[in-house]
Amino acid sequence: MAQTTNPRETNPFADVTTNPFDDDKLREECGVFGIFGTPDASAHCALGLHALQHRGQEAAGITSYGSEQGFHSKKVLGHVADNFTSQDVIDSLPGHCAIGHVRYSTTGGTGLMNVQPLFAEFASGGFAVAHNGNLTNATHLRKSLVRRGAIFQSTSDTEVILHLIAKSHFRTLMDRFVDALNQIEGAYSLVTVAREGMIGVRDPLGVRPLVLGKLDKAWIMCSETCALDIIGAEFVRDVEPGEVVVITEEGLTSLKPLKQESARPCIFEHVYFARPDSFMDGMSVYEVRKRIGAELARENSGKVDADLVIPVPDSGVPAAIGYAQESGIPFELGIIRNHYVGRTFIEPSDQIRHFGVKLKHNANRWHIKGKRIILVDDSIVRGTTSLKIVNMMREAGATEVHMCIASPPTAHSCFYGVDTPERSKLLAARMDIEGMCKHINADSLTFLTIDGLYRAVNRPEGRVKSCPAFCDACFTGDYPTFLTDQSEAEAGDSQLELIASTGR
Repeated sequence: MAQTTNPRETNPFADVTTNPFDDDKLREECGVFGIFGTPDASAHCALGLHALQHRGQEAAGITSYGSEQGFHSKKVLGHVADNFTSQDVIDSLPGHCAIGHVRYSTTGGTGLMNVQPLFAEFASGGFAVAHNGNLTNATHLRKSLVRRGAIFQSTSDTEVILHLIAKSHFRTLMDRFVDALNQIEGAYSLVTVAREGMIGVRDPLGVRPLVLGKLDKAWIMCSETCALDIIGAEFVRDVEPGEVVVITEEGLTSLKPLKQESARPCIFEHVYFARPDSFMDGMSVYEVRKRIGAELARENSGKVDADLVIPVPDSGVPAAIGYAQESGIPFELGIIRNHYVGRTFIEPSDQIRHFGVKLKHNANRWHIKGKRIILVDDSIVRGTTSLKIVNMMREAGATEVHMCIASPPTAHSCFYGVDTPERSKLLAARMDIEGMCKHINADSLTFLTIDGLYRAVNRPEGRVKSCPAFCDACFTGDYPTFLTDQSEAEAGDSQLELIASTGR
């Protein structure tokens, strides 16, 4: 599997120019939006992508299509609001259909060549695709395609899909598309546009989200319901795992050409990725996060005595509210986030980097001084952020700092479209909970159990090992698909080690 380029490893200014409390988060996969059947398609698409900006802040793109205007595309590095707000840009994307994408790279590096939607000109006409997820056999397929003469223009796994369609021996575009889908593995939600119409598809396990909406006579498919809300569209339903939705001038058609399997949607969407105001898997994300906090409080009952419950902003707020309500311990905003800080103009020396944390978050010391506090955050990845937060609380005068995490320990890498460090860099893979507690300088450290997390998502029986209802591989190591590229890479490493040890 291709490695992600981490801007923090190549940019010495990154610690100052980005949110320091987000440095240690799992990165959102990507977001997709497609709309068919309105002359304002590109304007609605831009608004939808703006609502999905939390799913990818690195790049954005829109491809539009009209029967008279043909295909038009604009792809940029940066945020939607900085690039798709002017009328001139919207006018340059005419047509009754538009698909868009916001990106944080998980496969392929940073650069315009990898910004989606990706477009290809087939014998049958133009075809554009926007992809949320990650193909776990993309490298394997890419090597095979290159041997057969394919010439790749990007390093994105999404381009593999275009080449599979082009190489297919089936006659119609739909049959070629399904043929390609039957060859890929992993997690994917796709929205595509061709002359025939717009197509949306969700992988057979439903790992990545995709919802269906309607605005007057226009149909919409997008990653989250918050993108429907921003344009006043109606939420119709989730696109089902393994479902292919085809939208043309004649209306909507639902197909089930892929192998049907037991659904395993990503449970971390409910912990962190999705916006709290979205509705996912039949549940309010905000309410689930409050229930997660309540479960954490019940599991922690009698173990920690404290004066205040304080969220790590912004992702820890709903869980902290649930924790406070269940435990009866008062909730306070002990960390204040400055939402108006952009890039600092100060020379990024080590000393200024330290100040950079307080430029964007500051301790509300008048509430913290002399208090025993419980900090609630959604996860711990490398542990660097948790250490900063705990030390900030101690410097503000907290007498005890207890860290409570609203998810189980993140001990395994994700291969399904989430940018996670390699396993050796995950704190929970290197240390037990006692060691992690010492590492972040906390008085105690508590994680939600996997059964507690399942109870919060309306599974009162907890996690049923024989048939888990979600993909929870980042916590359990139980990957729901075969990891072809990862297995081949590990086999290659083992072969190299064998050659080195035997001198062959």
